[in-house]
Amino acid sequence: MATRSPAVAPAPRVDPGPIVRVPAPAVDPAEAGKTATAVFAGGCFWGVQGVFQHVDGVTSAVSGYSGGNAQSADYETVGTGATGHAEAVKITYDPKRVSYGALLRIFFAVVADPTTLNRQGPDRGTQYRTAIFPTTPQQKAVAQAYIAQLGAAKVWKAPIVTRVERYRGFYPAEKYHQDFLVRKPDYPYIVYNDLPKVEALRVAFPTHWRKQPVTVYPVG
Repeated sequence: MATRSPAVAPAPRVDPGPIVRVPAPAVDPAEAGKTATAVFAGGCFWGVQGVFQHVDGVTSAVSGYSGGNAQSADYETVGTGATGHAEAVKITYDPKRVSYGALLRIFFAVVADPTTLNRQGPDRGTQYRTAIFPTTPQQKAVAQAYIAQLGAAKVWKAPIVTRVERYRGFYPAEKYHQDFLVRKPDYPYIVYNDLPKVEALRVAFPTHWRKQPVTVYPVG
């Protein structure tokens, strides 16, 4: 199982690094209802959750597992890479404040590298793949159209390997994984791999940025 604690010293300041400039989705119809749900897998769920907790219009971001069944949805079992699960984040949002397409754009711009197969940063295995789990037929159509749009625009030199997968349910991760970035911003893995993503969100998407993160549990 991949390690999550590379021996790196905390950076003196957060540098967002190179920011991938991706176009807005050409297909992004409005969603009905007061709330909607998106499920994304983009490597270690600590950073994915940490970014979307700072997106204005997001009312909840929960780390968990998607792609497999309930019986295998625990950290140790998913870590074997044999469950079908990916570490994922379930995002509840107000579609009148942020669209599904905008969430996808943030995902591809600052959350994940869509060109690395079963790998993100230092983490390896199918549980760290990038994947979109649409919760409605409309989301599926938007995600497929956007991946095709990004591929045609050749935003990355390598081909996009992020898949749109059938949504089989979402299973929240253990409590100690929730709000990890908010609770432990000085943790070396977070400093090196994930704080730059949060800073990239602030820099690249100022209209979607919220300074105060929404958390699963009260963080004092």
